[in-house]
Amino acid sequence: MVSSLPAPVSQSVAARLTRAAIFLVVTINPGPAPEKAVRGLCGDLSSLLRGVGFRNLNGQLSCIMGFGSDAWSRVFGAPSPKDLHPFREIRGVHTAVSTPGDILFHIRAASMDLCFELATHIMSRLAGAVSAVDEVHGFKFFDDRDLIGFVDGTENPVGQAADAATLVGDEDPGFAGGSYVIVQKYLHDVARWNKVPVEEQENIIGRHKLSDIEQRDSEKKPYAHNVLTSIEENGEQLQILRDNMPFGEVGKGEFGTYFIGYARSPQRIEKMLENMFIGNPPGTYDHLLDFSRAVTGTLFFVPTATFLDDVDPEA
Repeated sequence: MVSSLPAPVSQSVAARLTRAAIFLVVTINPGPAPEKAVRGLCGDLSSLLRGVGFRNLNGQLSCIMGFGSDAWSRVFGAPSPKDLHPFREIRGVHTAVSTPGDILFHIRAASMDLCFELATHIMSRLAGAVSAVDEVHGFKFFDDRDLIGFVDGTENPVGQAADAATLVGDEDPGFAGGSYVIVQKYLHDVARWNKVPVEEQENIIGRHKLSDIEQRDSEKKPYAHNVLTSIEENGEQLQILRDNMPFGEVGKGEFGTYFIGYARSPQRIEKMLENMFIGNPPGTYDHLLDFSRAVTGTLFFVPTATFLDDVDPEA
C-alpha cells in the first residue's frame, strides 16, 4: 500500500462574511530578531486564534496571514510562490498606487471586540519586530451596502466555486492550497457622489440601487464598474472572492471602502484593476474612480495553515 501525506489545510480564505473586520498591514523591521519573531508568530497563530475564539464560540473569528514578496524572501527564503511579486502601480486617468506592506492580517468576526482582542495579541507578540503602516476597522453597513449606497459583493462565488476561484492548485504544486490577495484602501468623495442623480449612479455601478438587480447587458455603459470587473478567459468567467468593508471617521470627514480580493492567481485581480484604471478598451475607465481614490495597494501570498503551523522560528 502506498502511503500519502494528508493534503495541507488552507487558511480560512472563504470564511463566511462577517459584520466586523480589521485589516492590518505591517512592515518587518530590519535585522534577524524581527524575522525570528515573525516566524514564531506563524507557528502560534492558530493557538492565539483558538484562545480568543473560545471566548465566544458563535463569534465566527478567523484570521488570514499573508506575506509580501520581500517579506517572503526574508522570512522563509526560497522557494517562493511563483506569482508572488510587489503590487504594480497602474496609471490611467486615475492611479492604482503601490504602497509598502510585508504582512497582512485580515481578522474577521461577528463583532469588533473579538477582532480587536486578537489584533492586540498579535501586535503584542510582534512588539519591536514590525511597524504598522495601515490599520482599518471595517463594519457592515445597512443592508450590506457600502457608503455610496450600493450592495457590495453580490457576485461572490460560494462553496466549491469559492475554493476553485481562490485556492492554488496543480499550477504551483509546492504552494497548493494557498491564495493570493490584493488590498486597496479607497476614499470616497461622498458629498459629491450624493449630488449625482441616482440613474447615473446606477449607470456607473451597472446595478439598480434599491433592488440590487443588475442592469440588462443592453443597458450597461462601457464604463460601468461591473462591466470592467468582469473578465473572461477562453469563454469562462474568472472569479475572485471579495470581502470589502466600509470604514470611516466622521470627525475627519473620511469615508471609504477597503477592497480585499482573493484569487488563485493575482493576474485575475490585476486584469480587473487594469480594466478599471485604464479601461477596456483603453479610455473607458471605471467612472466610479472619479469619486473614489485608491490610497494604498499591496499584494500578498496566503500560505496554508499547515505551512504556518510547521514554521520553525530558529530556521
